[in-house]
Amino acid sequence: MNTRWKIAGLLFVCAWFGIGGVMHFVQPQGFVRVVPPYVPLPALELVYVTGVFEVLAAVAIWVPAWRRATGIALFIFTICVTPANIYMSMNPQLFPNISETALNVRLVIQVLLLACIWWSTRDSQPQLRTSGAG
Repeated sequence: MNTRWKIAGLLFVCAWFGIGGVMHFVQPQGFVRVVPPYVPLPALELVYVTGVFEVLAAVAIWVPAWRRATGIALFIFTICVTPANIYMSMNPQLFPNISETALNVRLVIQVLLLACIWWSTRDSQPQLRTSGAG
């Protein structure tokens, strides 16, 4: 696939998580509100920890040696935070400033984000591994 498209995908992933991660510190209460009540961890601390992870991952995807592992970590992370988006979609009355349509579209965006993370952090050409044994 075209290298420019891969770079565009990486830029999107970087912006999504870089900006999102910074926003965890700029407006933490907005993120605290979306933590489902069944999550057994303190919400504010969780928001800060995930913010740090998002910012670090946004930087790490630009290091070729770390890109694949970072992509896997971001993929797993995105799956782990998807319940917050489901919670918001199922409880729109708790988020009156966001339309129900936007809450539901966010779930579709999650799927597209997962696809973009997976695709953009993979090598264009699969690498053949050779064993040390002859």
